[in-house]
Amino acid sequence: MKVCGCEAVYHCMTRTVNGEFLFEDREKEVLRQMIRQVADFCGVDVLTYCIMSNHFHVLVRVRDEPVVSDRELMRRYRVLYPKPTKYQTASTHVMESHLKAGDVDAVEVRRKLLVRMGDISEFMKAVKQRFSVWFNHSHRRYGTLWAERFKSVLVEGQGNPLQTMAAYIDLNAVRAGMVNDPKDYRFCGYAEAVAGGREAQDGLLRIWTDRGAKQMDAALRAHRLLIFGKHASEGGLPEISRQRALKVLEFEDGRLAKAAILRCRVRYFTDGVILGSAEFVRSFACAWQVERGRKYPAKVNALRGSDWGDLAVIQGLRRKVFG
Repeated sequence: MKVCGCEAVYHCMTRTVNGEFLFEDREKEVLRQMIRQVADFCGVDVLTYCIMSNHFHVLVRVRDEPVVSDRELMRRYRVLYPKPTKYQTASTHVMESHLKAGDVDAVEVRRKLLVRMGDISEFMKAVKQRFSVWFNHSHRRYGTLWAERFKSVLVEGQGNPLQTMAAYIDLNAVRAGMVNDPKDYRFCGYAEAVAGGREAQDGLLRIWTDRGAKQMDAALRAHRLLIFGKHASEGGLPEISRQRALKVLEFEDGRLAKAAILRCRVRYFTDGVILGSAEFVRSFACAWQVERGRKYPAKVNALRGSDWGDLAVIQGLRRKVFG
């Protein structure tokens, strides 16, 4: 759902058509660069992400920007075209001349640029379209690359909800059995931050700033503690088979430690619609009801399966939650 008039954080996920495993390291690197470029243009902050072989996740904060200067508009436009064609260069000069003159055309230039900014749908649309064009051209391929409209979950932008969602995203490669530690998977925000990537570190600091993590070392420690629990200093978790974990969760209606359950697929984080404290979820329930045309108010549902703290979602997920 879209939040107007204030900053908002979203977890977005989209996958390839038929779930085909199409992305190797080169494709993942290009997609990472495009996510960063489009985020800069759209005025959103990438907090963390994970790019897999057939899908990607991104956790972004959409800024509330009441005013964007003409100079900033043109800077962002240039970000989209680091190697502009002659046509793009000429188009940039024309837009700049209109903005400088302040004529009637300047109003239209601002409108066309601003409508693409500060909106999660426009951000995801631009990323998917730009990458599709590059991928199809590079692989001499035609047709649709992405399966369906992206999924999104509105996330409370601080504290336990934000931090838990970020950890879940960073653990994608661990859940897929590719690595035992997310720092060893180079196409996620946590690994990029550990390697010294400035943009990834900025995102991690924003995630953990409410815990007093003003220095990068403190943010990395806090994130690692959430990922590994009490075993963070040991660099891993005791082995628990996926089958055993699911048996505990689904058939025994049991509970797992948060660090363990985050290694299972948890549909709350992709299909829960709104994730946060009960108060946060309740505050957006009416807007969601109107947006979806629902007759009855949405219920606030506490997460099950672990000690999630104050986490709740708007979708109770009657079907299988863990997988």
